[in-house]
Amino acid sequence: MTVALIGFAILLILIIVVRIPIAFAMGFTGFFGFAYLQGLGFDNFMDFRWSGVLSMASNRVIDTVQEYGLSVIPLFILMGNLVTNSGLSQALYRASNAFLGHHKGGLSMATVVACGGFSAICGSSLATSATMAKVAMPPMRKYGYADSLATASIAAGGTPGILIPPSVILVIYGLLTETSIRELFAAGFIPGLLGVLMYLGAVKYVVWRNPEAGPAGEKLPWKERFMAMKGVWGVVALFTLVMGGIYLGIFTPTEAAGIGAGGALLIALFRRTLSPGLLFAALSDTGRTTAMLFGVVIGALIFSDFINRAGLPDDLLAFVTSLDVSPLGVILVILGIYIVLGMVFESLSMLLLTVPIFYPLVESLGFDLVWFGIVVVVVTEISLITPPVGMNIFVLNAVIRNINPATIFKGVTPFWCADIVRLALITLVPVITLVLPELLYR
Repeated sequence: MTVALIGFAILLILIIVVRIPIAFAMGFTGFFGFAYLQGLGFDNFMDFRWSGVLSMASNRVIDTVQEYGLSVIPLFILMGNLVTNSGLSQALYRASNAFLGHHKGGLSMATVVACGGFSAICGSSLATSATMAKVAMPPMRKYGYADSLATASIAAGGTPGILIPPSVILVIYGLLTETSIRELFAAGFIPGLLGVLMYLGAVKYVVWRNPEAGPAGEKLPWKERFMAMKGVWGVVALFTLVMGGIYLGIFTPTEAAGIGAGGALLIALFRRTLSPGLLFAALSDTGRTTAMLFGVVIGALIFSDFINRAGLPDDLLAFVTSLDVSPLGVILVILGIYIVLGMVFESLSMLLLTVPIFYPLVESLGFDLVWFGIVVVVVTEISLITPPVGMNIFVLNAVIRNINPATIFKGVTPFWCADIVRLALITLVPVITLVLPELLYR
């Protein structure tokens, strides 16, 4: 365990102090840590037989880039980019506002719903915050909404989107733990919707405490409400086709990703919003994001090989057993670690750093890895709005420059509390997470 802990400390130094990108930091630490376990030292560095370490690293690279299941990543990213460039954000916000805007805090509730829908499609909470800030912030300011409530609904609203399928982060978790991606997609649906509903409750709580924070808007007739839905029917149909096909077993997640990308292209062409320049930008962004994600996955797998070879999972299990702590107590300790790490790491980095260490321990204690995956993603959602490094807050602050980050952090507190309640529910009541996988696949 000592070697693994030293390796983990070196990794944190490389990331936090030296500021090396996480993909290279994990790959570097895993590579040389693995070599050390095979006998590498300062005295034999030049004479060391590197063939075993090079074989391990090269096999990880080759196996990852040739992994058929990972083709869902660029396809889902492309689908999100195409839908984003088709003007979906504005259409979603108009539709949500048409049905919710006349309530107290209605514009904030509409923002939460629109952010949840948009982030579910594009797969990025950070991109959702940046995009919806431009769409939702001007009307909320126009109607006199408090900056704290307006910005908090944007910052928090997009976080359930990384859980609601299709979710790239669930795909990566499935790869790291060899867990069924379609079961993860099914398991994430109800907790994701629960997150959106609890955020709506957080908005209601804020305007109950301070009605002036979110004044009611104009009530539209039903005809205009349904007219506002016109711009989102295509995306709703696409989402239903993709996820319905996966849930019903009509096609695999990889096939669904291809259908989703093709459908998104047709929607963008039909809306006549996709110029050659925007198409090139969507393809370029897809390539860059895919390369980044594949890099961090390869680095994480090399680091995972090192800590497994060092025996850290077995040592952790032996240590936990010696403490005579209940399995649920172990889970609570792990969640506490995640919340602390979320204060200094962004979500993907935290997942890649910790899952290779924790999942063997969790599996050995008899917990369902699908359930644990959803718990982990919910915790990473919380990290996006947790001070002092809530990435969504700082992305939002970069887009809306005249608002102090402290104002956003203050406003996001009820949403953070709602997330903690949701985390407790899915931790203590696993059936919330597992009911759909059990019905559909088991």
